[in-house]
Amino acid sequence: MTPKAVVYDIGNVLIEWQPERFYDTIMDIDRRKRLFAEVDLHGMNEEIDAGALFRETIYDWADRHPDWANEIRLWHDRWIDMASPIIDRSLRLLRALRGKGVPVFALSNFGIHSFAYAQTQYPFLTEFDRPYISGHMGVTKPSARIYEMVEQDCGLPPGALLFTDDRADNIAAAAARGWQTHLFDGPDAWAARLVAEGLLTEAEAG
Repeated sequence: MTPKAVVYDIGNVLIEWQPERFYDTIMDIDRRKRLFAEVDLHGMNEEIDAGALFRETIYDWADRHPDWANEIRLWHDRWIDMASPIIDRSLRLLRALRGKGVPVFALSNFGIHSFAYAQTQYPFLTEFDRPYISGHMGVTKPSARIYEMVEQDCGLPPGALLFTDDRADNIAAAAARGWQTHLFDGPDAWAARLVAEGLLTEAEAG
């Protein structure tokens, strides 16, 4: 079936999301490894993605880990430095799809307030035909429920959705529901997939 809509993850598909890389720029690698070993920063971020408050959650974790308080607060204070840069060709492909009238959705684990802030820094995040943001939905990938909610809202059958995400577990959960999927490992292969599906020509995907 030719896809009727394309569903984009955001982190590491449209915008690079590499917190460890950011911390490596402000401390030596051994110290950064200790930080991530002693404080479950990704677990903290998962709370935000599930709907917890952005600044308040991070600052609360900082208070609970005083030895690392300053570093933890940077997760909020310099968040945009972690969520950067834009993956330019992915964005061009998104806009090429929309230019051809192909509906483009977002399905991303993202906090309510961090996503609102990201939209002020990356205006293209307002361009999705339907944004499905976990913080607003109260459930995160790869829970089957979040994919079901997308299906119910957009009204398209699972096989009509082509979903790209950089995480294999998220892709597997979508595939289990019958979605068409593409494990994102760079924009070139993604462009080739869009051409193969007949959604873009070679020139449009260039």
